[in-house]
Amino acid sequence: SDVYKRQEYMGIINILFFEKVFLKMEEKQKYSHEEVHAYSSLINTMLLNEQGLEDYLPLDTESENLFERLEDGVLIARLIHKINPEIIDLRALNTKKPLNIFKKKENLNLIISASKSTGAVVVGMFPEVFLEQIKYMELGLIWQLLKIWILSQINLKDCPYLVRLLKEGEDLTDLLKLTPDELLIRWFNYHLEQAGSERRIKNLSEDVKDGECYAILLNQLSPHKCKLDDAMSKTGDDRAAVVIQQSHKVGAASFTQPHHITSGNPKINLLFTASIFNACPGLEATEQEKKDAAGLLDDDIEGSREERAFRMYINSLGIEGVYVNNIYEDIRDGIVLLKVMERVQPGCVDWKKAELNPNNKFKKLTNANLAVDIGKKFGFSLVGIGGVDLVDGNKKLSLALVWQLVRQHTLQILGGWTEEKLLEWANSRGNGLHINNFRDSSIKNCKFLFQVITSIDKDVVGWDIVIEGETPEAIENNAKYVISCARKLGATVFLLWDDIRAVSYTHLTLPTIYSVQISVVAVSLKKK
Repeated sequence: SDVYKRQEYMGIINILFFEKVFLKMEEKQKYSHEEVHAYSSLINTMLLNEQGLEDYLPLDTESENLFERLEDGVLIARLIHKINPEIIDLRALNTKKPLNIFKKKENLNLIISASKSTGAVVVGMFPEVFLEQIKYMELGLIWQLLKIWILSQINLKDCPYLVRLLKEGEDLTDLLKLTPDELLIRWFNYHLEQAGSERRIKNLSEDVKDGECYAILLNQLSPHKCKLDDAMSKTGDDRAAVVIQQSHKVGAASFTQPHHITSGNPKINLLFTASIFNACPGLEATEQEKKDAAGLLDDDIEGSREERAFRMYINSLGIEGVYVNNIYEDIRDGIVLLKVMERVQPGCVDWKKAELNPNNKFKKLTNANLAVDIGKKFGFSLVGIGGVDLVDGNKKLSLALVWQLVRQHTLQILGGWTEEKLLEWANSRGNGLHINNFRDSSIKNCKFLFQVITSIDKDVVGWDIVIEGETPEAIENNAKYVISCARKLGATVFLLWDDIRAVSYTHLTLPTIYSVQISVVAVSLKKK
């Protein structure tokens, strides 16, 4: 069929590109065998009781068959589903074997796009990474997904007892500024201090490789199960082995080997430390502290949706030095906004006017005002929005600016199209269905979106899965499925199904579907 021909042409182009670039790069790129061992063991633990993975698990940590098992995208899809079941609708996966190259690529497009919605950075990631086993890139994605999963509970919302980590002179907003990695190190040092130790760590590599800090931490968490002398009477790998055994006693997952600790591998040690935290944090909060944390985190639902969608969008751009954990906090110094604006329109930022080390409010305000001025030049509606609003973390006004920046970039991908032209294109693909705008209430039943997707590839949608009507069950079913169908095309989607139910940000979905059509047309023209 024409669809398969187009996919074949795209595959040929991608493979030629990989042969010239990535395959040569891999000769110089080394990957860590100890990381393959640890990640394989952790995946075995994560997906131990999952149904339908008999052909994939358990992974053999010695033969490194991990890479073979990643080739069709199914295992990574299940890993993403474990992180957040809302991101991938498993019914959209091609699982009936044998899978041909086109079905594998649909799965791989799905997992690459879905990975972005977990917060992973997948710049330069194509299906050929897995089909050609570009191991260092495969391992890079697996590392990100495992890290996101194991750190997902380390936040004030899920762990209100983290308020115990506040230092003198700090309030809850200071904790909100910390990344999960930073919270983990602060938690580690808190217990070292409580144990009366003079040791403190600044990293999870060199500072923990002798095993002493782990031994003190575990003894502080469970003095009866984890005797300090048992570990401290040994050195090197022997001490690390005792530390690992003691971590199992407090409930930590089993995936770490002694040499992972003594080599100071920062990635494996982060996973190991987070596993200990998740099993036995050893913290308690007063009822008042829990109420204070809950009040601070009680955001409006709409604002939370916007913050998440825009945060994932910015992270997907792969801008060097930019990774947003919390939009409200991370744009306050103006640097992130300026870098995103520079990505949207190269050359728009006069970096001589920017403060690259904004270590006080005045410097932050200089950057924020510069960002607002550039926004006005872009034609943004910024009445009543000033740099001070960004520096002060005004949520509503911050989102208003970021939304217009995301919208500008999204439409720019289409070659400068307007929303009106985008709406016209979408309606031309609706097979008789029509929407008046991108907040049309009829969108929530997803029939229109399914027709747009089918107009690009008629084989992507399994109509037997689509439910007729607009009952809550039908809306949830169809919204979950349509997002995964769009991702199978290669579309980048940052929505969750309830965003479609609320008819929010659907204009962020349609442009990315259209970008797939652009690539198809480009290949067709190249062939001619």
